[in-house]
Amino acid sequence: MRAWEVSAPAPIEHHPLRLVRKDVPVVGDDELLVRVLACGVCRTDLHVAEGDLPLHRDRVTPGHEVVGEVAALGARVTEFAVGDRVGVAWLHRTDGTCDYCRRGDENLCPASSYTGWDHDGGYADFTTVPAPFAYRLPADLDTVAAAPLLCAGIIGYRALKRTSRPDLGAEFGFEIPHRLGLYGFGGSAHLCAQVAIALGARVHVMTRGEQSRELARRLGATSVGATDAAPPEPLDAAITFAPVGELVPVAMRALDRGGVLAIAGIHLSDVPPLNYQRELFYEREIRSVTANTRADGEEFLTLAARHGVHATTHPYPLSGADEALADLKAGRFDGAAVLVPD
Repeated sequence: MRAWEVSAPAPIEHHPLRLVRKDVPVVGDDELLVRVLACGVCRTDLHVAEGDLPLHRDRVTPGHEVVGEVAALGARVTEFAVGDRVGVAWLHRTDGTCDYCRRGDENLCPASSYTGWDHDGGYADFTTVPAPFAYRLPADLDTVAAAPLLCAGIIGYRALKRTSRPDLGAEFGFEIPHRLGLYGFGGSAHLCAQVAIALGARVHVMTRGEQSRELARRLGATSVGATDAAPPEPLDAAITFAPVGELVPVAMRALDRGGVLAIAGIHLSDVPPLNYQRELFYEREIRSVTANTRADGEEFLTLAARHGVHATTHPYPLSGADEALADLKAGRFDGAAVLVPD
């Protein structure tokens, strides 16, 4: 089969990925062999290729927003059948026995492993996934549009939950902030915005690039401005999606008293020193976001179907994965890129 691998981490302009021939992976007893029909291009893939995240596996195949069909079953798999449509996401496996897993925080499991980082992912013709970590997808869900939902969508939803106060009366147990700021407006943010708006938030978008700003306007943002612009009203909460530490104090200054900033993403450049009076006083909070739980994924996919959340996508052939990552880095498209077979 064809597969991309990270030959040696380097800036994407230096071509750290190679398209090679590999054997089709052998399916484990509790796994599914998945024929890849589409794979989203995530900024985390760029971080792995460029070395912002250290390689966990030599010559790993990136990609963790996979829509595919089951091609073969492990000996112990009973809940899926050959031909089923499934999604493969970032969280690949946890131990299921540690304190974090037992209390419902499997995203914090010290033994967790990840698709496209610890295990070969979806920049290939085939990949594998443990059956308990695969998402069952409806047959009528568009293949290309579904791919970014499986990481960009789920992580954006996790970040939204991290900004929120508990509300035991709400469907999924949290309260949506009324005034929400989003810093950066790529694949994850444009899906998060749709959920927040559908649930009643006023969303203010601060981002670079006129394409992204226009997409924010089309999706119903209350205001749209430059990345360092002040929103027109104090924010109850904000999320930084751009992996730029300099945005943290900017976002903190935009928060109202008691406001919360969630930092989405697995990598962030250094954060400048914060001024306590201007940026932290009045019980403002900073919260990180670490991966997601499977429950987050199920909740998000339910909300996405209910409210018509739709990814803006730009298809690239599998053979053009390095071009897609270069275009992502340069901000040449709005929404998300998706690799498809060619």
